[in-house]
Amino acid sequence: MTYYRRVGQVPPKRHSQFRDEHGRLYAEELIGEEGFFHDSSLLYHVNTPNVLLEACPVDVPALTSAAVPHSPLLPRRMQLHDLEAPGDPVTGRRTVVANDDVRISYSTGNRPSPLFRDACSDELVFVESGAAVLESVYGALDVGTGDYVVIPKGTVHRWVPGHDLELRLLVIESRGHVRVPNRYLSPRGQLLETAPYHERDFRGPDAPLVVDDDGPTDVLVRHRDGVTRHTFRHHPFDVIGWDGCVYPYAFSIYDFEPLVKRFHAPPPVNETFSAPGFVVCSFCPRPVDFDPTAIPAPYAHSAVDCDEVMFFVSGAYTIRPDVRPGTMTFHPAGFAHGPAPGGIEASLQKSVHEEYAVMIDTFAPLSMGDAMEECAEPDYYLGWSRPVPGASS
Repeated sequence: MTYYRRVGQVPPKRHSQFRDEHGRLYAEELIGEEGFFHDSSLLYHVNTPNVLLEACPVDVPALTSAAVPHSPLLPRRMQLHDLEAPGDPVTGRRTVVANDDVRISYSTGNRPSPLFRDACSDELVFVESGAAVLESVYGALDVGTGDYVVIPKGTVHRWVPGHDLELRLLVIESRGHVRVPNRYLSPRGQLLETAPYHERDFRGPDAPLVVDDDGPTDVLVRHRDGVTRHTFRHHPFDVIGWDGCVYPYAFSIYDFEPLVKRFHAPPPVNETFSAPGFVVCSFCPRPVDFDPTAIPAPYAHSAVDCDEVMFFVSGAYTIRPDVRPGTMTFHPAGFAHGPAPGGIEASLQKSVHEEYAVMIDTFAPLSMGDAMEECAEPDYYLGWSRPVPGASS
């Protein structure tokens, strides 16, 4: 993350003796990115965090399922709300699309997840609806509808959903680290005045989370060769304090500040996060382009280096009136896409764009996960050759 946080008890100097009231030393754990040449955090455990009692491989298809080649090459549209995806936010995931840089999954359900450590990926999780507490070695973080939640690679955590509304999550697993785009940052890492959000918009854990149960504890670990269940002598949630710049945090899409121009602005103005091999953009309500001759609808476009995934969250989408919450479109490189028939004329009558949506552009082709076949509309590619319900002709 771009700024330093300090939570709980930490000693005045790093790597110095730090003892409890009984004189016992706390155990330090330094968590660092990119071989400790990038951001890091220093955690203080009540117990040594790596006392392993048992390790065994386990089969968790939600974390290891392979995607299949995208053939024939077609634009596709999925209704993710139609997926059979009950379970918890980790083992109940359904893979929609994936490549070597990113895996995009969908999850529903109200069961708490097991303790989980993703040793392969940073995770960027968008909360479509519902509420949950993300518990981790860094503390507890309350999240809800509209939140992006960034979970750094290697973080031991679990999801504890609320009970009032089903938790629906779009899960983006990134091979590399998810970061704020460099163009929004000063040379020293402060968010600039021209950025679409600022440090006050980001939330992290603000108190330690120390569990009472100190017995053997299982943690699922996703790694390069599959999933292993580690059994530790002590529960990992025994951190009494930490400081640094690596930790889970949340940012609400409702706090994103969209940019408006006289004429149509392309998707990069909505960039929210970046990672090796892909970017994530947020589409939020905003006034339409304000020149009298402007066309608010986007023009047909071919991003020749990108596959595009768009997930519609809420609101009316000007150029596709037939989309609904939970709709995901997939437009691959090699196919020009744009407004539905009647969408351009219809956009001229609009004064505001009303939709909330999350877009992921990948710089390598995406393959199809098992969930796509289950919930894809077989005739979506024909939508440009016939009227779309609700659009002006």
